[in-house]
Order: sequence, then C-alpha cells, then structure tokens
Amino acid sequence: MNNITNKAMITAALAVAAMLGSCDNEVEMRYPPKYELPELPEIEGIHTYKAPMYWSVYEYCYELEQQGVPNEQIDITPEEWDKIIDWVATDLKPHGYDMVCTDGFIPMLANDASGYMTHYGSMELKALVAKCKAKGLKVGVYDNPLWIHGPNETKVEGTGYTFGQLYYNHKTPIINPSAENKWFNWAVAENPGTREYIDGFFKHYAELGVDYIRMDFLSWYEDGKDRNMGVVGHGYGRESYARALCYIAESAKKYGIFTSLVMPHLYDDAVLEARYGNMVRIVADTAGGGWWHCSAQDKGKAYANWPNCMNQFDGFLYWSHIAGRDKVILDGDFIRLNTFATDDEKQTVVSLQLMAGGPVTVADQYHNIGDNLKFYINDELLALNADRFVGKPLSDNLLSSNNRVWYGQMSNGDYVVGVFNRDDSQQTVTVNFEDLGISGEMNVRDLWSHTDEGVASSLTANIAPHGCKIVRLSK
Repeated sequence: MNNITNKAMITAALAVAAMLGSCDNEVEMRYPPKYELPELPEIEGIHTYKAPMYWSVYEYCYELEQQGVPNEQIDITPEEWDKIIDWVATDLKPHGYDMVCTDGFIPMLANDASGYMTHYGSMELKALVAKCKAKGLKVGVYDNPLWIHGPNETKVEGTGYTFGQLYYNHKTPIINPSAENKWFNWAVAENPGTREYIDGFFKHYAELGVDYIRMDFLSWYEDGKDRNMGVVGHGYGRESYARALCYIAESAKKYGIFTSLVMPHLYDDAVLEARYGNMVRIVADTAGGGWWHCSAQDKGKAYANWPNCMNQFDGFLYWSHIAGRDKVILDGDFIRLNTFATDDEKQTVVSLQLMAGGPVTVADQYHNIGDNLKFYINDELLALNADRFVGKPLSDNLLSSNNRVWYGQMSNGDYVVGVFNRDDSQQTVTVNFEDLGISGEMNVRDLWSHTDEGVASSLTANIAPHGCKIVRLSK
C-alpha cells in the first residue's frame, strides 16, 4: 500500500493497550479485546488535526422532519444557502468557525457518470463549494464511502468492476442472513473493486474541494444492529468493518480529507475507530437538544454498543481515555443553544466540548440565534481549540463526583481547569491544584467573566445549577 510504513497485527496492538491501560486516573479498558482480526497496516500521521469548528444544517432539517415534512421534500434553496453562508462568514468565521457542513435528511443525489454524490437536494455540491470558498469557508459533506449512490452498471474507475459487483454476493458470511438492509446500499470491503471505489470516493470529493466527510451508520455495517432499533441489516462482520476503516483511512489521508466516524459500536475499547478515524462520535444524536442531550438523558449509564452513552457529558467522560493530543478526537454531536433553558447551561455545553478537545458544531440558525451568539464566540475559551487542547476528567467513573472536574495543559505550559455542576441545585466545589499535579501558586483567570482572580493554589467555586467555571492558570 502507498503511504503505509509499519505493518502490525491489530491483535498485538490490543494486547499492548490492555497492558498499558489508558490514562492515570480511574480508567481501565472498557471492552477487553475479543476479536481476532486480519493483519492490517497502520496509517501513520492521521492524528494531526485540531477538532473542527463549523455550522451544520442539522437543526434546519431536523425541525422540518419533526413537522412531518417527508425527507424527499426537505431542501435548501440557493437563496437560503446564500443567507446561511453570509451569516456564518460574518458572525462565526472571525472566531474560527471555518466550515459549513451538510447532514442527512435531504436527498443525496448522484447526477453524473461518476456515480458519486453530486447534489444535496437541489444544490449542486460544486456550486456550494464555490459559494463557501468565495467567503473564505470550507465545505463538509455528509456521506459514507461504503454507500452506493449510482446505477449498478457504473464502472469503478481504474477497474473492470461495476457498482453492482460491490454489493453482498452471498460468498462471505454475514451476521443476519434473514435481515434486509434498511435505507442503505452497502459496498462490502472484501469484494474486488471496493477498495478502488473508496479511493474514487475521496478523489471525487477532493476534486470538488470538499475538506471533511461525516460518515454515518457505521454500526449498521459492522453487525447490522442498533441498540434502539434492533436488527437493521445484514451486518458484514468485524473483519470486514476493520478492512473498510483501513481503506477509508488510507484514501482520506492520500487526498487530505478529514474523516468523522458516526454511529460506531466502539467494540474492543474503540481500537479500530481510534486507529483509523480522525474523529469519532461518542454520544447519541442531538435530536431535541437542550440539557436532556447535554447531561440528563440516561445520566450515569453506559451501554456495550451503539449508542454507548445517551448524553454528551457521559460520552466525553466514558471515552476520555482514548483521546488526547495526537489521538482520535471525541465528537459530542451538534449544539442547539436555542433549546437550552439558562445561560449557565449554554456556557456548560460549549465549555464541555472545548475541555474535552471536541468540535464546536453550531446548529442554531441565523434567524433563531438571537443573543446566543455570544456563547459561541468567547475567544478566550476558543483558544483551547486553536491550541489542540484536550483535557481529562479527574475521574471518568460516571457515578463519581470527581468527574465534574476537568483539567489539562496548554502547549505553552498554562493549565485549564473546568468545574461543572450537573445537579439541579447550587454546588460549592473546592479543587486543590496539587491534586491535579499543578505545584505552587498560579495566576487564576476566569474565561467566561474575563476577569483575573489573583494568585492561588486552589479554587473554590459556587456553581449554579447546570453551570460551570472555567479558569486558566499561569505562572
């Protein structure tokens, strides 16, 4: 394989991970390895990105779907796109939000001979890229390199194979033989031509000028199961899933495209996703948003398959041990600030993403953002994203009170400490910096109030219900 140096058995990597553990607090492997996988290569140098900051169409589409509009009728006109892009470029881009991204809901159409997606509803992707680039913005696209959009007779470039030959061919075992695939036409990794099809997918988007691919429903490919929906498809197996992720990582790196892995089971302590993805979803869909999605839904619970955690806070806690600078990025899904009840909650949901090193993905719209914009554009806090900061909880035990304290170090040596209150009543919390490995007295600056609080060796904060306090410590 081109761009690949270092072959290693995944099983060996699992054993090493089991011996070394994950981080220095209360962590142990969530799911000990149980799968024996084929020899697959490392794809080196893929964990060099910072978490993206962007605007998503999610809320726009979700609200229409909730109103009963059929997906095939949901669309965004060119005029509406212009309003969206102008707003993002004017109000968000100066603070680091440099991308607009599509999502599901709207028809994904392949309208040329390539067989790959060319239109998002009525909007030609080439035109969308041009509109965004004119305003200094990048484009991300919701699509999956394993989904087949074009006609069966379409040729896979550079091969003698057709799209129709990429489907399941009854020659390899599947997990759910009697099941029908819901919604998606899957290319199976073992089939001749699939690796080239995946490469063509990334080449197609690179030529369009797309920088980011958000690929969804990965659990449905791996074993055809979903904890909320039951059996949803054939399920092509762990080996096929591993091979598919490897091919995806190989081509994504080749063409310089960032990959976001969505709806994965994260089996074997997420070893495959952490190895082959730039970013991975660790929480259920945003849906109605609000405090329910941020912290309350199934609070303190984790499950063995997708969705592992139902709220953002638990997801970031539970999977904090696989993240870090030069490691996979954890994705808490979209933020809808207009669905939160208090300013304290709004500060918390933005702060949580940044303390965990995750993306800040705005789903609010220009016509309902109102006074909430100020929570997205706190430049002192957004400096964490620019620095590729990734914090850790004092404990990742979902039932421990220590999980409300997050901390980490900036590249210049400063520390950032966040204290969160997930309870419905005010809480007073004291944190001794020594307990975080920070020795001596530090200058303390509150990143939300933008005030210096003097020199101290500890922090005591009275935190409102659902609120937080985020401070930066410097010598």
